[in-house]
Amino acid sequence: MNRYECSNQERKIIDKKKRVAAYCRVSTDNEDQANSFESQQRYFKQYIEHNPDWELYGIFADEGISGTNTKKRKEFNRMIACAKNGDFDLIITKEISRFARNTLDSIYYTRDLKKHGVGVIFMNDNINTLDGDAELRLAIMSSIAQEESRKTSERVKWGQKRQMEQGVVFGRSMLGYDVKNGKMHINEEGAEIVRLIFHKFVNEKKGTHVIARELREAGIQSMRCTKEWQNTVILRILRNEKYCGDLVQKKTYTPDFLSHEKKANLGQEEFIIIKDHHEPIISREMFDEANHILDERSLSQEGKAKYSNRYSFSGKIKCGCCGSSYVARYKTRKDKSRYKAWRCKEAAKHGSPHIDKAGNKVGCTGRSIRNEDAIHIMCLVTKSLKYNKEKIAGNLLAMIKSIISSDVTDTEDDNLRLQMKTIEEKRTNLIDLYISGDLTRDEFAAERAKCENEISELLSVIDNTDKQKETLSQQQKLVDEMTKTVNELVNGVEYDDEFYKEILDKIVVNDKDHMDVYLNLLPFKWSYTAAKEKIDTP
Repeated sequence: MNRYECSNQERKIIDKKKRVAAYCRVSTDNEDQANSFESQQRYFKQYIEHNPDWELYGIFADEGISGTNTKKRKEFNRMIACAKNGDFDLIITKEISRFARNTLDSIYYTRDLKKHGVGVIFMNDNINTLDGDAELRLAIMSSIAQEESRKTSERVKWGQKRQMEQGVVFGRSMLGYDVKNGKMHINEEGAEIVRLIFHKFVNEKKGTHVIARELREAGIQSMRCTKEWQNTVILRILRNEKYCGDLVQKKTYTPDFLSHEKKANLGQEEFIIIKDHHEPIISREMFDEANHILDERSLSQEGKAKYSNRYSFSGKIKCGCCGSSYVARYKTRKDKSRYKAWRCKEAAKHGSPHIDKAGNKVGCTGRSIRNEDAIHIMCLVTKSLKYNKEKIAGNLLAMIKSIISSDVTDTEDDNLRLQMKTIEEKRTNLIDLYISGDLTRDEFAAERAKCENEISELLSVIDNTDKQKETLSQQQKLVDEMTKTVNELVNGVEYDDEFYKEILDKIVVNDKDHMDVYLNLLPFKWSYTAAKEKIDTP
C-alpha cells in the first residue's frame, strides 16, 4: 500500500515537470566546430538535468548548416513539428543567432510556438518568449543578429574575391581537373576524354549528339554530376575556358545573404578572369576553333529557333512501354514529301532494347506515331465529349461580339452631319450680316473663326466615325469567321494541333493500334483502337 501511494506521489511530481527540448547548431563542419557541437549537447543535457522542475525530452542538433534560413535545417524543422504536436512544453537554446539569424524567422517561429503553448528560452540573451515584453526584445536582438550575419557575409565575399584575384580556385573538381587546396591539377584519365571530345568535334566534324551517343556506346563513364552523356554536357565542355588554361570565376552570385540562393551572374557583379592560369588540357587554337564552329552553328540556327521553339504535343505523348516522352522527328516519304512524326525518346536514342558496352539495359520497342494521327485521335476524342454544343457556341460568340462590338450607330453619324450643315449655313449668313452693317469687322472675324473651329472639330469626329464604320465592317467579317471556327471546334472538326495542346494532358502509346488519351481537368481516359477506328468513351 505504501509503495502504491509513493508511486502515485512520484507520478504527480513527474507530471508537474516541464518537458524540455534543447536546440543547438554549429555553422560549419570543421573539427573545432564539431567539438563545440558535442560540448553544446553535453552542456544542455546537464543544464536540464540540474533543474528539478524540468525533464529532458531530447536534444535537436543541426551540424554544419547556416542559420540564416531554416529551409535546410532538418532537426530544427523536426523540433517545430514535435512542439506543435504537444510532445514537449519548452525549448532552450544558447542564443538567438543559434536559433535563427533571420528576424522574420525568429518572430514567426516563436509566435507560432507560443500559440501552441510552447515557449523558447534564449539563455545568453535572457529572453523567455512567454514573457510579456519578449517579442519586442526578441525583435531587437534578432535584428542585431541578422545585421551581424550580413556583415559576416560581406566580409566573406570580400575575402573570397581577393583570393580569386590571387588565383585561388573556388569550386569543385571537374572532368579532367581535380581541385585541391585552391589549385587545379590535371586528372589524366578525365583529360583523355576531354581531348577525345574536342578531337571528334573539331577534327572529325561530328555533332554534339553524335559524340554523346558514341561515348555512351563505348561505355565511357561520364562525370559524377551527370547520369549519362548528353549533348548539353558536350556543349558545356566545349565552351569551358578552363580546358585551355584560363580561369573565369564569379559566374554565379548570391544576391540575398538570407536565402543563400545562387543565380547566374549576367553582369550584376564583376567577373574574375585570369588567362593562362593553369596547365591546359587542349591548345588554345583548338579551343578557339571549337567555339568558332559553335558560334557559326548558333547563327545559322537563330532564324529557325524563332519558329521551332516547341512543338504543340511536346512532352504530352508518353511511351506505354518505358514511360519516356516522345520526341518530334521529320521523316521523308517515297514521293520526297516530309512529315512530322513522334517517337519514343529512349527508342530514338538507343534503338531496340539491348545491353550496351557498360552493361546497361537501353532502348525501347515504343512505336512511332504521325503528327496527323495524333491530331485525328484528338478530333475523335472531342467529338465524343458530351456537352451542350449549341449553348457553348452561343456563349462563346456572345462573348466575342461583346468584346469587339463598336458603339457607333448610323443615327449618331446623321446627327453629326446635320450639325455640320447648320454651322456651314451660319458661316454663310455671317457675310450677309457684315455687308448689311449688322456686324462690325471685328465681330465678323470673331464669329467666323468660331464657326471654322466648330467645323474643324466636327470634321475630325466625322472622320473618326467613318473609320469606325469601316472597322465595324471588318469586325463583322471577323465575327463571321470566328463563328465558323467556334462551330468547328465545339463540333469536333479536325483542327490545328495548337488547339488540342491546350486541352490535352497526355496521350499514352501502348502499341501500334492502342492509345489512351487523358484531357486536362477530366478524371478519366479515352481508349483509341486503330483497327476499329474507335474511341471508347468513359
